[in-house]
Formats: sequence, structure tokens, C-alpha cells
Amino acid sequence: MSEHDHDHAGAPGTGSHAGHSHAVAENADRRWLGIALTLIASFMAVEVVVGVLAQSLALISDAAHMLTDAASIVLALIAMRLAARPARGGFTYGLKRAEILSAQVNGLTLLLLAAWLAYEAVRRLIDPPAVEGALVLVTALAGIVVNIAAAWCISKANRTSLNVEGAYQHILNDLFAFIGTAVAGLIVLTTGFVRADSIATLVVVALMVKAGYGLLRESGRIFMEAAPAHLDPDVVGDRLVSQAPVTEVHDLHIWTITSGQAALSAHVLVAQDGDCHAVRRELEQLLDKEYGITHTTLQVDHAQESLLAVGRAGEASWDGGHCTDPHGPVHLNGPHGH
Repeated sequence: MSEHDHDHAGAPGTGSHAGHSHAVAENADRRWLGIALTLIASFMAVEVVVGVLAQSLALISDAAHMLTDAASIVLALIAMRLAARPARGGFTYGLKRAEILSAQVNGLTLLLLAAWLAYEAVRRLIDPPAVEGALVLVTALAGIVVNIAAAWCISKANRTSLNVEGAYQHILNDLFAFIGTAVAGLIVLTTGFVRADSIATLVVVALMVKAGYGLLRESGRIFMEAAPAHLDPDVVGDRLVSQAPVTEVHDLHIWTITSGQAALSAHVLVAQDGDCHAVRRELEQLLDKEYGITHTTLQVDHAQESLLAVGRAGEASWDGGHCTDPHGPVHLNGPHGH
């Protein structure tokens, strides 16, 4: 008497109007990202030229950072188009994880670029070249304006997407970097302390490492099928088994398909007099209301159909039951429950 994932197509709010709204939102996201990309690419070309003329590593590092900004937005736009493609063939979730791969590339490029800039900054601290402070200051101030505009554009897009958030973090870090570069330019201009340029570069490096590590950590959790950071599977399992007439929940899995799309599957046992259909509907409503999980696959059976000895995964003894290789803790309803 198993209950499997049901079709949500006819549920309120999931009809053609909702699909149209989703498409409109995605088009708006792409438009805002496109505007930000134009701003960044245009200014980056100017900054490279000025950085070379001024012999400023801080400006060159900012330009290099802007290159990763532009790349991150291009990746975001490509990933959006891939993720929008319908599921077919072996890709049963479609290509929704393309955006997570994009986020990983963004994080990795930030770390690699940070390593190169750190090396150059230390080298210039030891043997500093002459730096044109006035050019650095003016260019950095212009960069602040451009990055504020680009950050505002991306903030208008859907930042719950790890992909869009990755692009936003790139831009935001670049904004802070330009502020540091402007300060360095002012110091060089007023005091002649040219090492301020390299010090500003090291500040940029620290920001890049922080953002890059954060993106790799979050996207890595999704690739490793970890539960969303804000959800504790043990807490969710105990909550499900507390609902009468549920007697046991095991093989509970929670993972993230792509940003903001959590999924859950579990085997649920109910008392002999329980209504499997009603229990499944009630648990799905609970998961939606309390945890925001709408993509669920619940197998609901009567308790005596599968006999399980009390214990954790690996300690269970099954006799023709559903799970030949159970995973995770077993949540029991009663004084001996997990």
C-alpha cells in the first residue's frame, strides 16, 4: 500500500499563470544581469589601460577581478538558460544544477586569482615600482560608481539563486576593492608611500578568498547531496514521526536539487488502522508549511508489512521489507524513539 510522489501540476498556483510569471521573472533576471555585464566589461577595458600606464597593481588587480565579475555574469546567464530546459533523457532533473557548477567555477576563479595577486603584491612590497597616485585615485572613484550601479542591477535579480548570488558577491567584493584602491591612490598622491598600492591589493585578496571559499562551500554541499544548511534531518524526522498514526520514519533523505529547491524522500510506517493516503497528504502539507519542502517522495506502508528491529542504520534486520540497505537513523514514535 505504497504512496509515491504525486503530481503537483493541478495544485493551486502551479498552473499556466504561475509558469508565465516564473518565465517573466527569469527574463527580468537576465535583463538586469545583461545591464551589469555591459557596465563592467566597458569599464574593465578602460581600467586595464590606466592600470598599465599608472603602474598600479591595485588597479590591475581590480581589473582582473572585474574580468571574473564579467565571467561570473556570463556563466550565470548561460546557466539560467540551461536550467530552464525541460528534463529529458537521463537528466531527470533537467540541467538545473548547471547554476551550481557555475557557482563552483566562480568560487574557484576567485581563489586562483587571489593567489596570483597575493604573490604579485608581496613582490611589489619588497621592490615597489613608481605609482601614479592621481590616476589610481580618479580611476578607483569611477570604479566605485560603476560597481555600485552593477551591484544595484544584480540585486534586482533573484538572489536566492546561488548562481546569481555568486555574481553579486563578485561585484560587491569588487566595490570594496575599489574603495581600498581609492584610499591607496590618495595615500600615494599625498604622501608618496607607493607600498599603499600593494597593501590595498592584499585587502582585495582577503575579500576574494572569503567570497570564493563561501561559494565553494555552499555549492559543494549541494554537489555532496547534503541537507540544506538550515534544515536538520533528525529534527525533520522526529517531527514527521510525531504525527499520529505514524509509528516510524526511516530512510529519510533531504537534499538540494538547485538553489532554493529542496527535496525529501522517506519510508513511513503507520499503525494498522491508519489511512496511508491521508497520512501522506498530511505529511506533505506539514513539510510544505513548516519547512518549505514541496518536492517530496513518501512511501507510506502499514507497520506490520515491514518488520524492523529497533536501532540505527546498519543494525536493522529486515524480512522482505522495503529497504535492503537502510540509511540513516530510524525515527520511532514512542518512549524508545530516536
